[in-house]
Amino acid sequence: GVYGFPRCPGESSHVCDWIRKTLDLGAYTKAVQEHLVQAEYWHDPLKEEEYRKSSIFLADINQERGINETYKKNLMALRKFVMVKFLNDTMVDPPISEWFGFYRSGQAKETIPLQESSLYKEDRLGLQEMDKAGKLEFLGVQGDHLHFSEEWFDSTILPFLH
Repeated sequence: GVYGFPRCPGESSHVCDWIRKTLDLGAYTKAVQEHLVQAEYWHDPLKEEEYRKSSIFLADINQERGINETYKKNLMALRKFVMVKFLNDTMVDPPISEWFGFYRSGQAKETIPLQESSLYKEDRLGLQEMDKAGKLEFLGVQGDHLHFSEEWFDSTILPFLH
C-alpha cells in the first residue's frame, strides 16, 4: 500500500500534508475506490479501521478482512517471490512498501519491515513460510520508480524467469 503524494517536494512540506489530507478525505469513498486505481492502493495508517472496511482491493488481497486460502495457496506456489525496491523512488510512499514494509500502525513517520508486520507474523499470505524456505528475494536497484537499465534487468531479473 501507499500513503503519500507522489513527487511531493518533501515530507515536511505543509502543502504535501494538505494534499495528503485532501486525498485521504475521499480515498475510501465508493466512487473513488471504483474509478481510481491509485485509491485501491491507498492505505492510511492513521485510519486502519476505515481502510480495512472500505478498501476494495488492497485490504482484500492482503487478507486484512479475512483469510482467502486461495490467495495464500497461489502465492506460496511460486518458486521465488521477487520484490524490487527502487532506491531513489519518488512515486511510492513509503518506499519500503515495495518490500511489503509499511508505516507502524497509528502514525505516518516510522516504518517497519515486512518481518515486523502483522501480515508476516500472522502469515496471512504465507510470506513468513516462504521467507523461511528461502523463497523471498528482496532486490534493490538505483533509480526512480520503474527506472532500471536493460542490462540490470537481463542480469538480475531474467535468471528468475528461467
